[in-house]
Amino acid sequence: MNVEDIKSLFLKHKESSLNHRYITNNNIEPLLKKLDKSLSVNTIGKSVLGNPIYSINVGSGNKKILMWSQMHGNESTTTKAIFDILNTLLSKDSNLDFILQACTLCIIPILNPDGAIAYTRVNAKNVDLNRDAQHLSQPESKVIKSVFDEFKPHFCYNLHGQRTIFSAGKTNKPATVSFLAPAQDKDCTITSNRKIAMEVIGIMNTMLQNVIPNQVGVYDDAFNLNCVGDTFQSANVPTILFEAGHFYNDYARDKTREYIYISMLESLNYISNNIVDGSLYKAYFDIPENEKCFFDVVIRNAKLGGKYEGELQDIGVMYHETLKNNKIEFVPKVEKIEKLDAFFAHKTLNANGFNVYDVKGNELQLGYENDFVMMNNEKIALFEQ
Repeated sequence: MNVEDIKSLFLKHKESSLNHRYITNNNIEPLLKKLDKSLSVNTIGKSVLGNPIYSINVGSGNKKILMWSQMHGNESTTTKAIFDILNTLLSKDSNLDFILQACTLCIIPILNPDGAIAYTRVNAKNVDLNRDAQHLSQPESKVIKSVFDEFKPHFCYNLHGQRTIFSAGKTNKPATVSFLAPAQDKDCTITSNRKIAMEVIGIMNTMLQNVIPNQVGVYDDAFNLNCVGDTFQSANVPTILFEAGHFYNDYARDKTREYIYISMLESLNYISNNIVDGSLYKAYFDIPENEKCFFDVVIRNAKLGGKYEGELQDIGVMYHETLKNNKIEFVPKVEKIEKLDAFFAHKTLNANGFNVYDVKGNELQLGYENDFVMMNNEKIALFEQ
């Protein structure tokens, strides 16, 4: 497949009912009812608060792929991409029957429905499910483990979202999509099944370089057996972490969603048409490692009083995601006041030596939260979308 064909399929089959960041069971259940007429949709368990956890099975091939999204309830971009992919695969005019003939997909669109409702990383008992792979203390953790044991996948897709702080290497390029072939031992041995995961990641990266050049990263592979990906990799199943990151001015993550779709569809195409043995794994090491080099906003060369008197400072601002009235709002918060020459910003303002105040005319302080600051007697918006 070429990238233009995949982009065309995305535009045609993008699920129009799923938008922005707040995605819960209420959003996907109408879609599951439609799907239930043509394939297998099941309730595979319940969350701490009794909300259903669903799975979707599609395809009849011998290559079995397990995917799960929203293990962290506030990471919904990959959930949107899942339904875009399903729309594509189930459309007769997509000419992708070969994928469903070669593969069987088991998809859990929202593993943490309580976290999705509350828009939190953790579940209703304040547990990070991605640190519960060994203890299996939570019902959601038991669900994913039981599906893994019963389905016996040949590949696992661990679908997540990442913060706006990450860059692809130490560059002024955001990590719009990131991957990882998790370690399976403390020595981070490049095992045969890790090579298989690395080969698939390398193929996806090659495709993504056509649309987001130098905006793909990989995570540090430090081993933690409490993480689900590390556990499944340790069970000798090639496991791939997908991370949906930031694209310019895409705080709704609806553009990044397209790049996750491109990655997923290209990977399914590759797995369907090839015997993936890990022999092409070395391309994985061409992908730069993620660094934490970004703020959402940096105000450069600001004049401040108090302890900052005498030298121009930079002001680093991060947006904090807040759930209000079933919608995600982005609240700017001052995180650092210092020289930030080693950092980049998704939005840069230059104070040019003028004083920067809060909207009440007070000296700016760490922790200040507001959509605006005052600069050269002008009210400046910190967040615009």
